[in-house]
Amino acid sequence: MQKNELKKLPSVDALIKDPSAAKIVEKYGRGLTIRAFREVLEELRGQILKEGKASSQHKIIELAELRLDAWLRPTLMPVINASGIILHTNLGRAPLSQETIAAMKAISEGYSSLEYDLSQGKRGKRAIHAESLLQLLTGAESALVVNNNAAAMLLVLTALAKSKRVVIANSQLVEIGGGFRVPDVMRQSGAKLHAVGTTNRVHLSDYETALGEQAALVLAAHHSNFKIVGFSTEPDIKDIAVASHQAGIPLVYDLGSGALVDTAQFGLAHEPTVQEALDAGADIVCFSGDKLLGGPQAGIIIGKQVLLEKIKKHPLARALRADKLILGGVSATLTHYLKGEALTKIPVWRMISTPLKKITQRAQIWQKQIQTGDVLPGISMIGGGSLPEESMRTALLGLPVRQPNQMMDHLRRLPVPIIARVEQDLALFDPRTVLPEQDEELIRGLKTVLKISSLS
Repeated sequence: MQKNELKKLPSVDALIKDPSAAKIVEKYGRGLTIRAFREVLEELRGQILKEGKASSQHKIIELAELRLDAWLRPTLMPVINASGIILHTNLGRAPLSQETIAAMKAISEGYSSLEYDLSQGKRGKRAIHAESLLQLLTGAESALVVNNNAAAMLLVLTALAKSKRVVIANSQLVEIGGGFRVPDVMRQSGAKLHAVGTTNRVHLSDYETALGEQAALVLAAHHSNFKIVGFSTEPDIKDIAVASHQAGIPLVYDLGSGALVDTAQFGLAHEPTVQEALDAGADIVCFSGDKLLGGPQAGIIIGKQVLLEKIKKHPLARALRADKLILGGVSATLTHYLKGEALTKIPVWRMISTPLKKITQRAQIWQKQIQTGDVLPGISMIGGGSLPEESMRTALLGLPVRQPNQMMDHLRRLPVPIIARVEQDLALFDPRTVLPEQDEELIRGLKTVLKISSLS
């Protein structure tokens, strides 16, 4: 019986010649389609030995197509962020401006002057790209762009303090997302950690004592993703800079968020800006490109030229260097700041600066279009390792649902997934973090899911 059923299975050659397989071959390629047929046939042979019945040729082709689709379905795909978290690390942090996207697209479509000096007609250096913009914007003597801020810190510590002591406050020995820990990076760089003070209280005298013991660097890490509250104290960065310079030791400031705009004007806590970090006396400042800067993922190092030259020449700089797309994207993003258009062109700042009235109007339009739900007061979070605990007033579209987790699952399975949040049996959608051009897709997705979800 089983042998007869096994004989009914078509050959790979018969499957590939089947007229219904032509579109599959055209879509996925002959080689990959044959591989799918072979795997499906192998599994069906095992099933026949257990159950004793063969599948039709049409069914086998369907199964192969499903497998091909699963193989090639992208895991990295665009989503609609309706969660209300502006810099959502899991969703890729900062969305890019149209000008930044256009600049990266232009660079990717052909050859570029990545390492070619157009004025001299000979080989150039990629390190110059974005450097002059950063100098204009921040007043720094020199600058370098690498692939992320963790890489920036690793490079700086390795180039300037390998096998040497680095002074840092105990209160700044933090862990950020993904298990990334400052002490681990310092060990990887070869620097010797010299922690001063206690977890909650660090005094300037702690630094001064340590600086008399042949330190190579002082490292300050801004509290960009955490707060220590209660009985705590920490010296101001200006005072740390004075003490460091009196001892003849450079100060490296890991600023993290990369703010170039004063956040206090939007009712948020003041986030130290890159310019303020330099003015405070930091010799090297490191920050991210994809947080409050609002650009592509990058690590940016600015500061004293004599120190940057050592950093640029270190062999690790080549391993951590930014590619042409990142350099093009960072340059385009920085140009927005120089032209005074960051609040209108960079999505992160557009979201932060949008008045509550406009947010409420969008939520009301959504409610009218789907003809259900309520517009409710709520909060948006900055997120992404920037401005911990800071929130902004917003308006939410709230949909009461009997099974909210099931609804969230349906939303994530849409062709353009929608990421929202659930509170007290309400599915909540925040217009602040939804790009205006995504409104139509959002409404279409909500209508689709509402048809299959049980509303109260």
